[in-house]
Amino acid sequence: MVKTIYVGNLPYTSTDDDLRALFGEYGEVKAVKLITDRDTGRPRGFGFVEMEPAEADAAVAALNGQDYGGRTLRINEARARHGGPRMRRTG
Repeated sequence: MVKTIYVGNLPYTSTDDDLRALFGEYGEVKAVKLITDRDTGRPRGFGFVEMEPAEADAAVAALNGQDYGGRTLRINEARARHGGPRMRRTG
C-alpha cells in the first residue's frame, strides 16, 4: 500500500523529475503528479508524491518547512476529497 503526500508551495519551475529526486532521498518514489492549470497548462505550485508509508513519513518529517527553490515547502499526507462532484465555473 502506498501513501500519497501533498507537496505545496513549489516553485513554478519544478518538474516531476525534480520531485522524484527530492523525495527519492527518503525511499522509492512510486508516482509523481504536478498539478497544472486546466486552461493555460501552467504549473499551479503543488503536486502529489506516492511512496511506501514509512518512507513517506520520513520524507514529510524531513522536508516540511524546508526551503526549496526560494520557497518554503508545505508537505503533509494528502487527504481524500469529500463531497459531491467538482463544480465548474461558467461564464
